[in-house]
Amino acid sequence: MSSNVAGSFVPAWWVPGAHLQTLWGKLVRRPREIPTRVERWATPDGDEIEIRRLAPRPDSSSTVPRLLLLHGLEGTIRSHYLRGMLARAQELGWAADILIFRGCNGTVPRGPRLYHSGETTDLDMVVHRLVREDPERPLVLAGFSLGGNVLLKWLGERGTHLPAQLQAAAAVSAPFDLELGARSIERGFSRIYTWHFLRSLRRKALAKLSRDPDLFDIEQLLDARTLFDFDDAVTAPVHGFDDATDYYTRSSARQFLDAIRLPTLLLSAFDDPFLPAVTLVDVALMAHKNSFLRVEFSRGGGHVGFVGGRVPWRPVYWAERRVLDYLAAHVAGSTFSSLRREDR
Repeated sequence: MSSNVAGSFVPAWWVPGAHLQTLWGKLVRRPREIPTRVERWATPDGDEIEIRRLAPRPDSSSTVPRLLLLHGLEGTIRSHYLRGMLARAQELGWAADILIFRGCNGTVPRGPRLYHSGETTDLDMVVHRLVREDPERPLVLAGFSLGGNVLLKWLGERGTHLPAQLQAAAAVSAPFDLELGARSIERGFSRIYTWHFLRSLRRKALAKLSRDPDLFDIEQLLDARTLFDFDDAVTAPVHGFDDATDYYTRSSARQFLDAIRLPTLLLSAFDDPFLPAVTLVDVALMAHKNSFLRVEFSRGGGHVGFVGGRVPWRPVYWAERRVLDYLAAHVAGSTFSSLRREDR
């Protein structure tokens, strides 16, 4: 394992503490909007997923990378980190795509399910379609928060059975242990995150229930006061888990880390209010056994925060730069065959 457990990120002095780092992007940051093309791809279960697409710069080589992005819980195309990543990809001349999880584009999913932290079939479909459509272009992946968990779980599930075009991946503020993460935001100031997510999740669940009345128990949903309660009432029964604990146990990324066989950056902060610091200590110890994983855990940075810079009028969104630097280095340092790994 290549690691820097202390991390090299230095939080901005004018954005002190985990919660300000976490909330800055949503409340203060105003990244420029990057125009994207919307495509909707049919899924095998009769639903569709939305892909937001950024074409490579016209003067770019046909072999510049394609970046596939996965957002966090209740993320949208307007999520500040997605817009920041798109802007950086555009500056580099890269192609970029965002997988919008089902129900996160303002529509009610037609299929018999929603999205969750362990659902990887849509990601698998998207990766293989991108490779088929553009087989000469290197592909790199980046997931944030819930999207990071989905990404790591998928990489572990696939092991060596990955397209040869796939060069590297990065997970920012992945929860790693879903139950510990859900419990962490039930306490103290962190409850503000629970209230925010629950309001949005409950609204979507009620809209889904109006389409599929027998999907779950409405009374249990209305009684939910925590994310654990919501997952027990909705996520588990809709997606075939026994209960929230079963869902968390089977979906947490930490148990898939040892099977990852692609260069992957794990970037998190020990003060992340969405996860106990002890979890990151355990993850670092686990990752030490896998040479494909690079651990960079900084002391500060919050959850998908990592706001740096010396002066307030020139903030530096360090995680986005670090992720793209890491991915670019792996693209520049390797070549791939037209044969996919899974066909060898």
